[in-house]
Amino acid sequence: MCAMFFPIGDDNIKGGYPPTVSYTLIALNILAFVIELQQGNNVNNFLNEYGAVPATILAGERPYTLFTSLFLHAGVMHIFGNMLFLWIFADNIEAIIGNTKFLIFYLLGGLAAHVTHIFFNAGSMIPTVGASGAIAAVMGAYLVMFPRSQIKVLFIVFPFRVSAYIFLGLWIFSQFQNSLGSLASNTAEGSGVAYWAHVGGFIFGIVAGIYFRNNNDFNFAPSEANRFNERDLV
Repeated sequence: MCAMFFPIGDDNIKGGYPPTVSYTLIALNILAFVIELQQGNNVNNFLNEYGAVPATILAGERPYTLFTSLFLHAGVMHIFGNMLFLWIFADNIEAIIGNTKFLIFYLLGGLAAHVTHIFFNAGSMIPTVGASGAIAAVMGAYLVMFPRSQIKVLFIVFPFRVSAYIFLGLWIFSQFQNSLGSLASNTAEGSGVAYWAHVGGFIFGIVAGIYFRNNNDFNFAPSEANRFNERDLV
């Protein structure tokens, strides 16, 4: 989605597990970003050390960066956008599957995103940072589990509502298009965005969402809309 078109709220589930992990992840990301800001002129070295570099990972070095990179961001807008999406889409999933399962799912989603990105950028020495891949997994699972949930979207200054399957479908379509474009131009990271990580995370999320939907007792038919409690950012 472009910067003028982003979500600001959704239908929020009443009851279920509290979103402890979701909010803790947001807090940890913000804390990591504060630590980044404190690096001053050494911030690039910091990101190179803790970001996931495809060529380095394939050489068997610094495997821990597959996880530390999920908490690092390249700028204020980068972390703001990621945390906004995490805040909106994560809690409903955690409410259904539970805190521990959600944490495992989130980390595996980030790992799946890295694997996909590395596959298409095996020789890259550019560090990958950001929670986008893991959050893409969250969005994929959300699409399967809550396709009829209404997402409140802000276009420039005009709010409106759209079904989750439309919003998330358009989002992943744009990511996939950009991924194919990066292959055609042979500059997979030329835009500074790891689109294949988004695609890989999203696909993992869809598979996980199918599993969650088939193994949890819940049903969100329109007639049960009273089980939702509207939650907006503004």
